[in-house]
Amino acid sequence: MIKTIVKWILYIKAAGYVMEAAGFKQSGQSKEIDVLARTIYGEARGEGMQGMQAVANVVMNRAKNPSWWGSDVISVCKKPYQFSCWNLNDPNYYKINTVTKESDPVFEDALYIAQKAVSGQLTDLTDGATHYHAANIEIPNWAWEMSLKGIIGSHVFYA
Repeated sequence: MIKTIVKWILYIKAAGYVMEAAGFKQSGQSKEIDVLARTIYGEARGEGMQGMQAVANVVMNRAKNPSWWGSDVISVCKKPYQFSCWNLNDPNYYKINTVTKESDPVFEDALYIAQKAVSGQLTDLTDGATHYHAANIEIPNWAWEMSLKGIIGSHVFYA
């Protein structure tokens, strides 16, 4: 299993280098949009547009208030153990690294939301939330010390 994961990581990195060599180098903003869209897709693709927007809101709220979780969109999304879809052992990891807008139209929605978020045009549905968890799990210890901001889809949001 580990060998397979490592192979895919190397494959994905190699694909990025090939695209760059062919002139498809991503700008800083387009890289942010891509990483945010993959985070949205991995965390909330089954939640509809509002659920995906709420995940984007949490990332942007964290990026606007730098802390231990990161200081920009990419560092916030990829902070270890914050957005589980980026954990190597998460079943979503492979999906988020291989999805395209052609392979899943929901990813196109995630790209649209990410573009709006990065350009500052996305309404915050979460009232400033910086944390969330799935509603079907036991309330995590960290949540007891935070303010409940709302429930959107199957996620509970806090600040």
